[in-house]
Amino acid sequence: MELSKYPLRTYKDTPSDAELISHRLMLRSGLIKKLASGLFTWMPLGLRVIRKIEGIVRRELDSSGAYELLMPAVQPSELWKETGRWEEYGNLLLRIQDRHERFFCFGPTHEEVITDIVRKEITSYKQLPVNFYQIQTKFRDEIRPRYGVMRAREFLMKDAYSFHLDQKSLEDEYENMGNAYNNIFSNLGLNFRKVSANSGEIGGSMSHEYHVLADSGEDEIAYCDEEDFAANVEMIESKKAPNGGKLSFARGIEVGHIFQLGDKYSKSMGLTVLNKEGKSVSPMMGCYGIGISRIVAASIEQNHDDKGIIWPGEIAPFEIIIIVLNDKSSDLTEKGQEIYKSIKAIGKEVAIDDRDERAGVKFAEADLIGIPQQIVLSKRGIDQGTIELVDRRTGNKEDLSIEDLIQRISS
Repeated sequence: MELSKYPLRTYKDTPSDAELISHRLMLRSGLIKKLASGLFTWMPLGLRVIRKIEGIVRRELDSSGAYELLMPAVQPSELWKETGRWEEYGNLLLRIQDRHERFFCFGPTHEEVITDIVRKEITSYKQLPVNFYQIQTKFRDEIRPRYGVMRAREFLMKDAYSFHLDQKSLEDEYENMGNAYNNIFSNLGLNFRKVSANSGEIGGSMSHEYHVLADSGEDEIAYCDEEDFAANVEMIESKKAPNGGKLSFARGIEVGHIFQLGDKYSKSMGLTVLNKEGKSVSPMMGCYGIGISRIVAASIEQNHDDKGIIWPGEIAPFEIIIIVLNDKSSDLTEKGQEIYKSIKAIGKEVAIDDRDERAGVKFAEADLIGIPQQIVLSKRGIDQGTIELVDRRTGNKEDLSIEDLIQRISS
């Protein structure tokens, strides 16, 4: 990607309504553009991060045995009335009417829709267990949207729903999905904890949240790594972990939530299957959500400095940026393009800042957008046969030959 051709616009000034550092940096670096309260456009650079996150999530969900589908965003009111949630969900539900004055909602979640699908498609225990997932836009009419994409009205979510003949099967899949989530958040390069939690309006007998640790987190969690234990503080009854270990406390940003729903939705919607004895039974359900767009903000809250974003390599929009320092007496652009093509040829995602801008502008924007590795081409370095490699996270700088540079990047 050549910045001279890329639709990237950054900003020096911090928007007055941006409270969190992630909101400020996402706007300043051009990842998102605000359309209206709680509504944002994902610009090309930000969308690259979203797609990286989606790729990691899909890889783990597919490996777990779940099947991807895509359900309608707009849902008929009749389904929600079957479960009683048309009224229970309150003003968070965006209700709309079509030309025939039939009521629908813009889905904030899809338990009703997936249950309707399964009750029409699955009739026998031989078809269970099964787990379906999707990555899709949701809408919740927040009374006070704030913190950018952290608490937006429209957001991107991965939601999965599993169906089981009995509680034991549900528990097995709950553990399977928990392991998949551990892999997902580890592969996203995040410092996180899985915590015991309340089920809230979704319902169910058991649930766990996944929290990215960050000072700006809305939730306070207690954890003991020695016992592999963590919980929301409101669920802690003592000052020690279950086996007597010492508790540590931190703020957390919720980015995932898994539930054992039981038969709440299958019973209310009349979903039944025949078991081995030919008897009709209501399947047990599990529900598993990940806030895809929220992860972008949570990662920035955990990975930034006073210069800008510091992306984990796994979700950075590009792995490497080449910064060509313009010099009237030496055309470095040609050398930069040569290195750019060499790095692309080995399969790395690389950007090159080939714009006619001052060095200070290029350095500032490279730090702001947070690409992990910076390659700096200067006349002095080329004359000496070296190129500077800078690590965005540590600030460590090395002078390398072109051959050593390509070998380092390849490895």
